[in-house]
Amino acid sequence: MTLRWTTLAGLLLLLSGCASSGVSTFVNDDGAIRGYDPVAYHTESKPVKGSREFAFSYEGATWYFASEHNRDLFESDPERYAPAYGGFCAYGMSRGFAVSTDPDAWTIVDGKLYLNYSLGVRRTWLKDVPGNIEKADANWLKRSAKS
Repeated sequence: MTLRWTTLAGLLLLLSGCASSGVSTFVNDDGAIRGYDPVAYHTESKPVKGSREFAFSYEGATWYFASEHNRDLFESDPERYAPAYGGFCAYGMSRGFAVSTDPDAWTIVDGKLYLNYSLGVRRTWLKDVPGNIEKADANWLKRSAKS
């Protein structure tokens, strides 16, 4: 049996608890983006787990960082370091869904961090990055307008 992306994403949306239109950042029990340091993707080119010692509140979520320096960088320019679409899956958002992400499924495009649900979904997203970003941007604006 083959599940279409829209069916899978819809199911994941319901299971992830992210169906609320008021949610603007992907958060789980570990914090924003599963507790990973968004700055480290830019500075170390890899996912790095943040520490509760270096926490910062932004957009109604608690973000964790691997160092005081990374926290300070984020605090001084959160728009630069925060992932697109609040850390929800970039491909999912291109299809109109707010879906959770895997810290290992990431890409930086034109200085912006994009996260994906899985490495497999990331491969699909990479097949048309400009088109997917255009669709995701439009869906994110619609979603934000409803909040």
